[in-house]
Amino acid sequence: MGRLSDLYHSAVGKKALMAVSGIVLFGFVLVHMAGNLKLYQGAEKLNAYAAWLRQIGVPLLPETGALWVARLVLLAAVGIHIVAAYQLTRLNQRARPVGYRDRSAVQATYASRTMRWGGVIILLFVVYHLLHLTWGTVHPDFVHPEVVAGGETEYDVFHNVVTGFRVWWVSGFYIVAQLALGLHLYHGLWSLFQSLGLPNQSAQPWRRRVAAVFALVVTVGNVSFPISVLGGWVG
Repeated sequence: MGRLSDLYHSAVGKKALMAVSGIVLFGFVLVHMAGNLKLYQGAEKLNAYAAWLRQIGVPLLPETGALWVARLVLLAAVGIHIVAAYQLTRLNQRARPVGYRDRSAVQATYASRTMRWGGVIILLFVVYHLLHLTWGTVHPDFVHPEVVAGGETEYDVFHNVVTGFRVWWVSGFYIVAQLALGLHLYHGLWSLFQSLGLPNQSAQPWRRRVAAVFALVVTVGNVSFPISVLGGWVG
């Protein structure tokens, strides 16, 4: 127990927590983006996908049971990631209370320098996204799931996405948030290799390419949704 406690309170332990929670979050954003590509197949496909998500595990689990398990795991991963990041920042500040005299000499990518603010933007975006397209609280024309004949539930996610993104400033906020997410993913995935003990200098270009491709795929996919709606190509 003492060794585990020492590991948790060390920079290495906190980096490991960020890495493990990051893997969960990387997987989620990729799968979430891939599922949303159903938008380009039309209302029937996207709505059927939304219904399928709520039926996973039925009848072993109640309807939306597996979805709530996934949400709780994601919530835990987000909490661990934020707490570990904050604590790691505090450790670094205590280790070097005096700032660098010449910050231009510090090697850091633009993504790494904006990780903190990028994280804040992403957190605000997640809250807004839930209020907007999950619960419909801030959506002016949200269609809630409706139980129809036979006890089945109908979803009109396609309508909610299209009408939501037709508001230009909403789409603008989504696009800015996705760009911040892309930078976060790039630096986070590259740092993940370091945290998992893969500091081999000869593999640095390879790791950067993997991180760049992953971040680019997710960012382009997510940004394409509001742009396609605003451009009139979807809906």
